Amino acid sequence: MSGIFGIVSNKNCANDLLYGTDYHSHMGTEYGGMAVFGKQFYRSIHDISTSQFKSKFYDDYKEMKGHLGIGVISDRDPQPLIIGTKFGNFAIAVAGLIENVNELGSELLKEGETFGEMSSGGINSVELIAKLITRGRTIPNGIEGVYDRIQGSASILLLKKDGIFAARDRLGRTPLVIGEKDGEFAIATETCSFLNLGFQIKKYLDPGEIVFVGKSGLEEKSPGKKTNQICAFLWIYTGYPASSYEGISVELVRERCGRALAKNDEVQADLVAGVPDSGVGHAIGYAMQSGLPYRRPLVKYTPGYGRSYTPPSPEMRDLVATMKLIPVKEVICGNRIVLCEDSIVRGTQLKNYTIKKLWECGAKEVHIRPACPPLMFPCRFALSTRSIKELAARNAIQALEGRDTNELKDYIDQRSKKYQRMVEWIAKELGVTTLRYQKIDDMVEAIGLPREKLCLYCWVGDYDI
Repeated sequence: MSGIFGIVSNKNCANDLLYGTDYHSHMGTEYGGMAVFGKQFYRSIHDISTSQFKSKFYDDYKEMKGHLGIGVISDRDPQPLIIGTKFGNFAIAVAGLIENVNELGSELLKEGETFGEMSSGGINSVELIAKLITRGRTIPNGIEGVYDRIQGSASILLLKKDGIFAARDRLGRTPLVIGEKDGEFAIATETCSFLNLGFQIKKYLDPGEIVFVGKSGLEEKSPGKKTNQICAFLWIYTGYPASSYEGISVELVRERCGRALAKNDEVQADLVAGVPDSGVGHAIGYAMQSGLPYRRPLVKYTPGYGRSYTPPSPEMRDLVATMKLIPVKEVICGNRIVLCEDSIVRGTQLKNYTIKKLWECGAKEVHIRPACPPLMFPCRFALSTRSIKELAARNAIQALEGRDTNELKDYIDQRSKKYQRMVEWIAKELGVTTLRYQKIDDMVEAIGLPREKLCLYCWVGDYDI
């Protein structure tokens, strides 16, 4: 999932744009980019797969002067892009995933359209969205046309010389929020980007809502809808602890998830810990409920190492996973450890670079407690989970069935024997003492939104009616 940030200021916006965008760095590891409008458009894009956003843009932003700007941390395509259109020049940044980008691109090519931005030999989905927008009568009409045609999700920031159009994904799977300070406005995926810059939350955009933010303030261009299916994984893993979505704190949800795990657990242990960083909040909640001491057998070497889950190549994921967590042998040796994790996606990093370190340092028992149910389906709306083959639960099912199968209902039902066999297989594969997943109803209750307002696709697919 990418993160986007925009600002409409009454002074040079480059400083706030740099740091506001940087506060989205946990959302992607491929590209970072910023565009500013002053006397003209200024834009800079860098590969951030091997370095931090700030270090790449620290010199660039000093050359960017203007009152309007957008920035992006991208998990896939280089962006923002600057496009010349019948609406005038504009810069555009997008958070989301377009499943039918190739089909739509082929349609436009047959109609005589051209594409200048190619990503890894394919069509840049941000450019595709820009081309579709220009087919509308107006920019808002063009954005609505995008939502009529795409399969997937897209929240959009579109920068013109007089302001920024902000549009939230039609089903609200990706968040977008407006902040304000002293007549200045910011638009962001993550509310944590507001806090140290002095912005106060003014409005969470509704699904499908389109607004224009200019010098005169906030102007609604298209009303939002009440049909909402925001990604539940934002609270469990993707989002930053200091952020909130729909007014619901990420950190508090994680604490409630941890409490729910402890309520359903009877394991005897000496301490509870969280896999840094996103497992920490869950572990704190578990400790609060269970009375077990919260300790740190694993500490993250923060400088230089981001999330091991987001890099696209397995080699880079493994390298980050190997290097970022340092075991504290004196805390581990001889202890029975409950280890809270946000989720188990592939399971290989947890097994080879986390659990292995605990055993090597003399752990007596290792009990894994993921804060969400087994992931069953690749995400269709963001790059949260990429393929069936990468999911530990699906590998377990294939091993148990002796073949690929799409009959997953019993494996999703946490009361069934097939579900129990799957969990036992994963536990054996990980090499842990016990494994117990979060119940989906407890996860939904911890978030605090009605089930129908959450996207739970990666856990239940189309089985959730």
